[in-house]
Amino acid sequence: MTLESLGLAPSTLVFVVLGITLAAFMWGRFRYDLVALAALLGSVMLGLVPAEAAFMGFGHPAVITVAAVLVLSRGFERSGVVDIIADQVLKVGERLLLQLLVLVGTVVVLSGVMNNVGALALLLPVAMRLAREHNTSPSLLLMPLAFGSLLGGLTTLIGTPPNIIIATYRGSVTGESFGMFSFAPVGIAVALVGLVFIVVVGWRLTPKRSGQASTEEMFDTANYLVELNVTEASKANGLTLQQLRDELEETIPVLAVVRDDDRRAGYNFHGVLKEGDILLLEAGPDELKLLEDKVGLSAIAEPEDANDGNENAESANDSPQDKDAQDADQRQPVNTEGLQLIEAVVRNDSIMVNRSVRQLRLNQQFGLHLVAVARDGGRLKQRLRDIRFQTGDVLLLQGSENEMSESLSTLGCLPLANRELHLGQPRKLAMSIGIFALAIMAMMFDLLPAAVAMSTAALISLLIGVLPLREGYQAIDGPVIVLLAAMLPVGEALETSGGAEIIADALLRFGVEWPIIVSLVGLFIISMLLSNVVNNAAAALLMAPIAASLASGFDVSMDPFLMVVAVSASCAFLTPIGHQSNTLVLGPGGYRFGDYWKLGLPLSLVVLAVAIPMILWVWPL
Repeated sequence: MTLESLGLAPSTLVFVVLGITLAAFMWGRFRYDLVALAALLGSVMLGLVPAEAAFMGFGHPAVITVAAVLVLSRGFERSGVVDIIADQVLKVGERLLLQLLVLVGTVVVLSGVMNNVGALALLLPVAMRLAREHNTSPSLLLMPLAFGSLLGGLTTLIGTPPNIIIATYRGSVTGESFGMFSFAPVGIAVALVGLVFIVVVGWRLTPKRSGQASTEEMFDTANYLVELNVTEASKANGLTLQQLRDELEETIPVLAVVRDDDRRAGYNFHGVLKEGDILLLEAGPDELKLLEDKVGLSAIAEPEDANDGNENAESANDSPQDKDAQDADQRQPVNTEGLQLIEAVVRNDSIMVNRSVRQLRLNQQFGLHLVAVARDGGRLKQRLRDIRFQTGDVLLLQGSENEMSESLSTLGCLPLANRELHLGQPRKLAMSIGIFALAIMAMMFDLLPAAVAMSTAALISLLIGVLPLREGYQAIDGPVIVLLAAMLPVGEALETSGGAEIIADALLRFGVEWPIIVSLVGLFIISMLLSNVVNNAAAALLMAPIAASLASGFDVSMDPFLMVVAVSASCAFLTPIGHQSNTLVLGPGGYRFGDYWKLGLPLSLVVLAVAIPMILWVWPL
């Protein structure tokens, strides 16, 4: 298929492809990396992108830099740098304003030197713990924390992908990229004013969701821990746990099996059930009825329930089997030592998204039992087997303490509660900081390009053991890398086809009667709105050539226009889908879609009011 055979101009086809792509991003039915890859392949088939250049994006300096920064961010976490900071944050007192100042201020600083999603992920459990200890609603802390991570990313080259993309684009056009701290004057001013606004005024615009600070209140787990006895007549007698699940057609979590006072974790029990076995599991009234009706398992009565006045007389006439059952009734509750109950939130890049418990084989593959799922601040009442997980869902999981951390990491879930601070070794901590400092110096003095400096630092961190190789690969956010690599050629097609110039001409005609600052404001608003419905990196990729064409039309410096795109593409404050940080706090904070703009819109206006004058001062026309 060729452009000539379709009878359409290249710019028209680019607009069609981008229109379908943006619609797919907003629809959200398919992951953004798949949408971006489809846009790339469609552009190749339409002749907009040369086939031999289709996958050049995977070697693009911006993509390499983002991947290296993700690895270095995980290295900071592993070495204990962030845990030391978090340990100090937990010492904050009961005053809400002080909690907000310390939490948001800390995430702003961290987001400048590491991936902003990683910075939020590290402080999210700290915020949840603060909320619980001081009886504060997490909804007052989490949205400010998420927005603070976006503000902090504005301050340095590596703080957020849009900065890296804009810097690389400038290098491709002018031969000289923005440096590590080129974004600092504007970014720091915006971040400081934004921080003050959030702490003094903004948090009052967030909804106060009651009952969010307590796992017990959200999930009501105390009513679901039960013990069931396997009798000779039970249909469960002689079945494996998997056969039991198949018989029930339900993934009711068996936490442990007790046989002759020997307790084994449910995920590690591979034999068949026998008479006298006790099953410890999480079940509600509906599940208990299902267990009794289908497989003949009934709950063991508590000793205090057996206090009938005719107890002795009835006992005398009991058969030996009845006496055995009564002995079982008097057993102590099963010891759950070694089984950890934990809350976790489903990340954007989780393999759980749009999949069910059965598809994931949580118990068989990961040794985890799903106890309950909360969405929008309330526990879902439907059957666990019917739930398809969504980004931001809060899960109540139980499993082995030794394997829980690795399982959650593999699944793409972020623990919210019971996260212990594990301080790294002092030697690795010092090496981690030293390696990062050397990379920054190499970039500052133009000894190495950003991609080479960051990649070298990441490689050294892996070689000397600051971060295990396996965790290094896990740290690279595959969907983001694919998104960047796929959209880079599409963004170039927007420029080479003349599409960017067409859009710039339209903006020029609109702004010809007005000062250039009005066009900068318009560019800011368009980029900001775009970043709230698509990934911020995609917004920067699409808007960079438009900004350059607009500057060329006005015959002024390109730098202030590129800086406007860099700042506005990171201002995804209006929706929970605009940035991963926003999505991560959706479930734990009990927020709804419409909650974000109440704080996000005023904050966006504050950023706009500060950024435009600062950009024109630091980067004059």
